[in-house]
Amino acid sequence: MTALSDIEHVVRTRLRSLRATLGLSLDELADRTNLSPSTISRVETGKRTLSLDVLLPLAAGLQVGLEALLDVSSDEDVVIRPTPSRSDGRTTWVLSRPGSSTVAVKTRVEPTAARPRQRVHPGHDWLFVLSGRLLLLLGDREITVETGEAAEFATMTPHAFVALDEPAELLMIFDRDGQRAHVHRGRE
Repeated sequence: MTALSDIEHVVRTRLRSLRATLGLSLDELADRTNLSPSTISRVETGKRTLSLDVLLPLAAGLQVGLEALLDVSSDEDVVIRPTPSRSDGRTTWVLSRPGSSTVAVKTRVEPTAARPRQRVHPGHDWLFVLSGRLLLLLGDREITVETGEAAEFATMTPHAFVALDEPAELLMIFDRDGQRAHVHRGRE
């Protein structure tokens, strides 16, 4: 197959899969798009050329953007190669792509005698301790989170954490608001 025919195959497969996922018959999609059921069938099966005059109404009828139908990124968009960022006794690796609504981060926290300042921000955080022990400060509460344990909390509660006794490694997931507060804290 040529690159163009590969792209066409992907687009046709997406169209058919989206229609099936939404539970739409050819007639129902035709009603949404002002295209005939036979035109849609010919597009899906490769018997009609793909063109904007059919792709635009099909995308709208399937409630997706045209870019979702045409995105044929290579596998390079799958693998993320994080690079470490160091600041204030922490090393952080961002494990998700810029623009994601949910952000995953691996963090290594060095133990320190100083208590970190608790912060609040809109959002919600989740963390999993990969190794070590963590002291999670939530307002007046002090909670020890051990290796293999997770914590989840609303971030409007004042919060901070420190490693206990030895370095701790965490996997953290937060929504976009939490990402701004945690990953970019050194820039504020």
